[in-house]
Amino acid sequence: MDVVAGPVLWLLFRLIDLYTWVVIIGVIMSWLISFNVINLSNQFVRMLHDVTMRLTEPVLGPIRRMLPNLGGVDISPVILILLLYFAKDVIARLALRVG
Repeated sequence: MDVVAGPVLWLLFRLIDLYTWVVIIGVIMSWLISFNVINLSNQFVRMLHDVTMRLTEPVLGPIRRMLPNLGGVDISPVILILLLYFAKDVIARLALRVG
């Protein structure tokens, strides 16, 4: 593999992994807020919730609009995580084919 392509692919895979964890943290925080385990009156919780929402909502919003109404169940984070894993696999296979 090329000297530059290897580290670029490594960085891209780590960014996808990091974004996956941001999505998971956002889901867990929304559950904890919904069940009143933590509340947004805490400044750190509010800041962390705001950051995760700003990072995930631009991607989750269009996915939610495409999905049918399932009542109170939101499966858009699951769809997003599956798409992220799919993207990693496609990138890895393309890198193997090219390099």
